[in-house]
Amino acid sequence: MSLKWTDSLDIAIELFEKYPDIDPTQIRFTELREWILALDEFDDEPSHCSERVLEAVQMCWIEEAEE
Repeated sequence: MSLKWTDSLDIAIELFEKYPDIDPTQIRFTELREWILALDEFDDEPSHCSERVLEAVQMCWIEEAEE
């Protein structure tokens, strides 16, 4: 499976599994972007990222962490 910037929930799940002890409300967007780009499954253009995309991923990650 190849992840794209539009796959907010799937990216969030991958991050949640890779960084289970991280509080997603405390992460900086610059750090979040780097972690997403480093995911093995991620395959999209880095330039397609925006603050809106990172906010969507962060919100999904927060929801995953609360479950």
